[in-house]
Amino acid sequence: MTQWLLLVHAAATLMMTGLVLFVAVVHYPLMAAVGAGEFVEYERRHVARTTWVVAPLMLVEAGCVAGLVLAGAGWAAWVGAGLLGVCWGVTFGLNVPQHGRLAAGFDGNVHRGLVRAHWIRTAAWCGRSVVAVGMLV
Repeated sequence: MTQWLLLVHAAATLMMTGLVLFVAVVHYPLMAAVGAGEFVEYERRHVARTTWVVAPLMLVEAGCVAGLVLAGAGWAAWVGAGLLGVCWGVTFGLNVPQHGRLAAGFDGNVHRGLVRAHWIRTAAWCGRSVVAVGMLV
């Protein structure tokens, strides 16, 4: 297992953790304050811009996790992979469909579901950060 893989893995994971924490604490709560007339355009732009930041980091992180598992990095790599599965499962199983529903207009119930589900992946990414730093150390 090479040091560069551990470094890239930790960097991508820590960046994703910071991003999801920002979204959980600042961005998603403020979505409720966007006016009804502006919300559809706001949501469209949010999804488009977020994708440009999140997609490359998620792909790099997933590639690193696969590399660590294949390199036989031990139980920590498997724990990290399981947590990444939670992150991706919540992202694509819950949050992406919720954003799809919000694209038609703000719905308080959908928004609350988005925020609740996002806290699950936030916790999983925080756990991934602990694992990634532990593997690095």
